[in-house]
Amino acid sequence: MNYTLIGTKTTRSFRVLWALEELGLTYTHLPERPHSDTVRGHNLPGKVPVFLVDDVALTDSTAILHYLADKHGGITYPAGTLDRARQDGMTHFVLDELDAVLWTAARHSFILPEDKRVPAVKDSLRWEFSRSVDELMRRKGDAPFVAGDRFTVADIIATHCANWALSARFPSDNPAFAAYCKQMRSRDAFGRAKAA
Repeated sequence: MNYTLIGTKTTRSFRVLWALEELGLTYTHLPERPHSDTVRGHNLPGKVPVFLVDDVALTDSTAILHYLADKHGGITYPAGTLDRARQDGMTHFVLDELDAVLWTAARHSFILPEDKRVPAVKDSLRWEFSRSVDELMRRKGDAPFVAGDRFTVADIIATHCANWALSARFPSDNPAFAAYCKQMRSRDAFGRAKAA
């Protein structure tokens, strides 16, 4: 089985890079920017990541993460377990409350046509992001990872959102979140993905 990841690591493609490194898989990485001809050749809207499994193109970083986790039996709890249901709940919380807020801010910064942007919305989004970080840490509690005692796809997405928040100037003054993110960034696979 041949794996090819298409997308620059400054996008959600980094999530897939990190997962591939965590799972110790062999892959080819094509660091294409969104909307390039190569990307559009596999995903007409031009969004990344695109993940090729032999000749089949998968899109959406979360779908790709779950495919890899389930296929290779790592970075996830087993399907059909209560632990997996909790993991999925945390994954969806992060997507709904962190990722979606950051994506909305990005859209109103440089993605939407200028006459459709509402820059003032970003103040509200920063407030919402901060509240959601606090809630994420409340739900995580004393566990080492957001979904319990195992590193999962939820940690990849949460940490990626934290990194995105830094570059988007979405501050969080939650010390538990800062400590958690520092721990996640210290993982060997994270370092390998960052260097890829």
